[in-house]
Amino acid sequence: MTTTPTAPPATLARTRAPASRPTPHRLRAWATRAPLLPALVFMIVVTQLPFVATLVISLFDWNALYPDARHFTWFGNYAEVLTDADLRKSVLTTIVLTATVVLVSLVAGLGLALLLDRKFKGRGLVRTLLIAPFLVVPVAAALLWKHVLYNPEYGLLNGLLHYVGGPQPDWISNTPLLAVEMSLIWQWTPFMMLILLAGLQSRSPELIEAARMDGAGPWQVFRHLTLPHLRRYLELGALLGSIYIVQNFDAVFTLTSGGLGTANLPYTVYQSFYQAHENGLASAAGVLVVIGSLIIATFALRVVSSLFREEVSRG
Repeated sequence: MTTTPTAPPATLARTRAPASRPTPHRLRAWATRAPLLPALVFMIVVTQLPFVATLVISLFDWNALYPDARHFTWFGNYAEVLTDADLRKSVLTTIVLTATVVLVSLVAGLGLALLLDRKFKGRGLVRTLLIAPFLVVPVAAALLWKHVLYNPEYGLLNGLLHYVGGPQPDWISNTPLLAVEMSLIWQWTPFMMLILLAGLQSRSPELIEAARMDGAGPWQVFRHLTLPHLRRYLELGALLGSIYIVQNFDAVFTLTSGGLGTANLPYTVYQSFYQAHENGLASAAGVLVVIGSLIIATFALRVVSSLFREEVSRG
């Protein structure tokens, strides 16, 4: 009877050691990711932990003026947010404000992008001047519109109307929501213009020239070539603009202080938290705003990914 000799333990350890060692590929991957770890930890601490705390607070009936009466209410705050008449009105105001600003900014931005896509003397200076409103601090932009343009006594708009013999309206009192929309449109049109201008400059010049040689006019080129090419860029501008304008607080707070039917959802959250001291209710409304923004952001990321894939395929 013969027996097969077994390897000594040291031999087994030597044969198993290479399998447990990290491969060079793994080491390179960790070396690439390691510098990003502090930023990841910082982002989690600054953004995710406060959101988790907000989510927990939203499950409590918690008024800061009566801390001893705090109790767990599950999803009662969310039900109140969705059924309260004032909150529903603020949601409707948010939708109207966002849709109006995004659509008008896109149309105006498209017109300016078509203008800047042409070569003319001083185009660089004009482009810089048109971008300037987007670089202004939001609160400063709202103050500019409130005092320099809308003021009924010394505002520029009433000054122009007085020059031509027109009426002298109080813009914020007579058309409060329109006043907020105009200030946001002025600020966000340059953003849309930049996105659409990038789309216009990514068109194939050979395709445009071939269409013109075949007898296509400017309107036909725009309708059948330019507009289909800009579809992704229009979607991207609409989605990114919606993400930011849904969360806009500065213009509403500065121009109207949420009065005259202009209180959007972020301002209502501010009122619930800082004025009514309803921590749980304000947290529930804030969570709903975040969820809505995440849904829009998901579509925006898909559009961005499709744009990158198209550029890579062209290259």
